[in-house]
Amino acid sequence: MRAEVIWVLPACCALLDWYAVARDDRRTEVWAKPLVLVSLVVTALVLGATDTLAGVWLLVALVFGLAGDVALLSDSLPRFRAGVFAFLVGHLAYVACFASLGLTMIPTWSWAGLVVLAVALIVTRGVVPATHRLGGRSLSLPVAAYSLVIGAMLLCAWFTGEPLVAVGATVFVASDAILSVDRFVRPIPHAHLLLMVTYHVGQALIVAGVLAAGG
Repeated sequence: MRAEVIWVLPACCALLDWYAVARDDRRTEVWAKPLVLVSLVVTALVLGATDTLAGVWLLVALVFGLAGDVALLSDSLPRFRAGVFAFLVGHLAYVACFASLGLTMIPTWSWAGLVVLAVALIVTRGVVPATHRLGGRSLSLPVAAYSLVIGAMLLCAWFTGEPLVAVGATVFVASDAILSVDRFVRPIPHAHLLLMVTYHVGQALIVAGVLAAGG
């Protein structure tokens, strides 16, 4: 049996979590949500992530993503700050992962990452001011720092020249934009489901892209 069949595991876990979110089933979501990242870690390990430096950094990023998922199971501001910190470290690990793959200005389509970043900045422009009004510098500064790091992650993803990595990072950023705008700026219809679908798809595409590039 081919090792790639392991992808069935995170796919099933993600579908279960999306179903729980759609039904507003918090009792299921509280364990299904972190289970998706656990299954992605298992998938990456089975497919040989530890064989390359990029793969090792990928695992570090996924582990911190898992920590962030657990922190964000609560809506409290302290847990939100903890989640921001965990994902910030995870994105730094992704930057190291993508740098290990090699950053290049070729192909020319990689420069489209600048356009994607500009769009993300426009969409989320009200987030930092809103967090400052809500929690002062103790909230707005971490959010601003996180924004800088995820922006760097996005650009590095595009400059790997790996399409799956670039698309995955873009979808991941879209998930973050949905979360931050919905929570701090204005309500977005079906935001919770949209952000979970884009988050899981983005993470999975990054994993697939890094493993394919590293192999």
